[in-house]
Amino acid sequence: MTIRVALVDDEPLIRSGLAAVLSSEDDLLVVGEAGDGAEVLDLVGRSAPDVVLMDVRMPRVDGIAATRALVRAGSRARVLVLTTFANDDHVFEALAAGADGFLLKRSSPEEVLHGIRTVARGESLLFPDAVRELARRHVRAPDPVLGPGLLRLTAREQEVLRSMAEGLSNAEIAEQLVVGVETVRSHVAAVLAKTGARDRTQAVVLAYRSGFVAG
Repeated sequence: MTIRVALVDDEPLIRSGLAAVLSSEDDLLVVGEAGDGAEVLDLVGRSAPDVVLMDVRMPRVDGIAATRALVRAGSRARVLVLTTFANDDHVFEALAAGADGFLLKRSSPEEVLHGIRTVARGESLLFPDAVRELARRHVRAPDPVLGPGLLRLTAREQEVLRSMAEGLSNAEIAEQLVVGVETVRSHVAAVLAKTGARDRTQAVVLAYRSGFVAG
């Protein structure tokens, strides 16, 4: 299966470098590029990417606003934001807006390829220590509005959500809990349904914002 990728960054050199890395892979195809978040809705509408690599900081419309616009438009494209620094406060805002993970611009080609494939198959790309630090700075107090869905989770579903917040994949969670991967997928689906989270990244952000997982 070919993963269709769109590149959004205001620096042409960054876009060309990413395109060169992706073009060497048989399962990845660059289907479009844009230099600003203002162009994202049109780009996604025209090229139907599976994954959007999105710079979090752009001069006109940043990656946060562009991600939020994609979510509101009902886009099924997964968003992977690019940032210069792991402690960039814009990253947490982008995750809360609907991004599925983030990558540092200094990441190796192998890390970029791994990241794209990870979010394309529906998993998160989060770095637990960085997200925990960002949550600590952003979440001043638990938001009680976010709590009811979490209260409906079973003890095992709570374990799974905490493992998701640690950045573990389904396979890693299955190994940790000594269960099958399909069982973990069922638990993840239940977590998303009960919390109303769009995907596992949003479930993790909700867990931090509600105080379920301490920042």
